[in-house]
Amino acid sequence: MLRLRLLTWDVKDTLLRLRQPVGQSYAAEARAQGLQVQPEALGRSFREVYGAQSRRFPNYGHGQGLSSRQWWLDVVKQSFRLSGVQDEAALTKLAEKLYRDYCSSRTWELLPGAAETLGRCRQLGFRMGVVSNFDSRLEVILSRCNLRHHFEFVLTSEAAGFAKPDGRIFEQALRLGGARPEQAAHIGDDYSRDYRAARAAGMHSFLLRAAGHGDGPEVPPEHVLPTLSHLLARIEKD
Repeated sequence: MLRLRLLTWDVKDTLLRLRQPVGQSYAAEARAQGLQVQPEALGRSFREVYGAQSRRFPNYGHGQGLSSRQWWLDVVKQSFRLSGVQDEAALTKLAEKLYRDYCSSRTWELLPGAAETLGRCRQLGFRMGVVSNFDSRLEVILSRCNLRHHFEFVLTSEAAGFAKPDGRIFEQALRLGGARPEQAAHIGDDYSRDYRAARAAGMHSFLLRAAGHGDGPEVPPEHVLPTLSHLLARIEKD
């Protein structure tokens, strides 16, 4: 059994996921404002714009004179522009509304087993924190989804100044959690940013990988979580 004191958690697609694809939610908001835009086109535009913005201004523009709010407003506006919306007043209204909407519990849902697993981990005395490539809205999102109380700290890449897989974000988390690397484990759904990066920092880690989604690098079976409910059994066996 692992002698762990601290568990750190990724959030998006580990504990919470979007209720519907970005293209659908963007198109629904456009319809509410009297604009017709195809969800598929918006989804494609968003992926293109998000990728370009992430390359040009990594980690929400940290250290480049850009706030994460402005970073996201620019992404939303450009996604709609690429999909044919050119009215600047409408773009501003859409961007502001969607930025707020993505803080809402109506936009997010818990993954199966998330609340139960977090609650059980707390009962067993683990210290817990979040380590997530996310912007400053995450605290509010976790509170509105009734998860914030499980964690002693929420460390976003925006606040840390470093994004996973940079090991410095895990070093900050270990200091916040008062644990040595070998006393900590990280749980996430991304092989490079979560599983491998935490192990490179000297921590244990577990990869959330649903059955039938086995593409990607080989991971020892005892480190794979088909669901979050498998976590405690894996910790006891490892």
